[in-house]
Amino acid sequence: MSLKKIDFHQLPYREMERLRQFRRDLIKAIPIGLLTLPPFANYLIFLLMYLFPRQLLIRHFWTPKQQFEFLNIYHGMRREVYPEIIDGLEQVTRFIADQQLRDQMQELCTKVQSGSHPEVAKLLAVRSLFVGHPLGLQRLRVWQVKALSRVLFLTPHLPIFLLRYRLRSHMLELQHLDRAMLKLGVSELSEEEVKMACYIRGLNSTHLSASESQKWLKQWAKLSCELKDAEISLLAHSMVLLSTNYLGAKE
Repeated sequence: MSLKKIDFHQLPYREMERLRQFRRDLIKAIPIGLLTLPPFANYLIFLLMYLFPRQLLIRHFWTPKQQFEFLNIYHGMRREVYPEIIDGLEQVTRFIADQQLRDQMQELCTKVQSGSHPEVAKLLAVRSLFVGHPLGLQRLRVWQVKALSRVLFLTPHLPIFLLRYRLRSHMLELQHLDRAMLKLGVSELSEEEVKMACYIRGLNSTHLSASESQKWLKQWAKLSCELKDAEISLLAHSMVLLSTNYLGAKE
C-alpha cells in the first residue's frame, strides 16, 4: 500500500475487509507471541489455547460450532449496553429545543423501546442532532462513549480523549467499508461475508437467513453512505437502533 501510495479507503471491499480483520487478529496474537518467548513456555500456551480458544485463538482457527457459540457470547456481552444507549438517547430528548426534532427523536426512541424496527428515513430525519449539541461525538457524556465502545468491542478503560478518538476512527473505517461494499454490490457478497458484515455492524446474524441478513445490510449501507463524517455519532448509535429489534436478532 505504501509503495503504491494507496490509502486504506481506496482499496476494494474484500481487500479492505481482510486488512481490517488482519489488524485485529494481530492485536490479539501479539501478546500470545510474547508469552512464548521464555523457554518451554510454548507448551503452556498450547494448553491454554486448547482450554480457552475463544479468548486466545483468532476466529480463523475456530470450528463452525465454536464460531456460532462464541459469536453469540460476544454479542450477548455487547447487547447488555443496548438498553442503556437507547435510554441515554431518550434522556437527551427533553433538552432538544426544536419541537419537531424533539418529537421525532421521542418517537424513534419509543418505537425501539416498544420492540419495533425503525426505518432508515426516521434516523435520517434526526441526523442534525448528532452533529455538535446534543449528540455529536465530542458532546457525548463519558458513559455514553464507553457504552458505544463496548458495542464495537473496544475497551472502555481508557482516557476519554482516546475513547472518542478510537470510536471515531473505527466508525469511519466502517463507513469506508460500506462505501466500498456498495460499489461492489451487496448481492455480490457470499452468505458468510454478508453475515459477518452484519455482525461487525451490531447485528447478531447467527440466527438469521442469508436473505434476512442481506436485507438488513442494504438498509445499513443506505444509511451509512448518506451520512457525512461529522454525523458519525448517528452511525455509531444506529448499530444499536437498527439491530435491537430486527427479526430473530433479539435472541
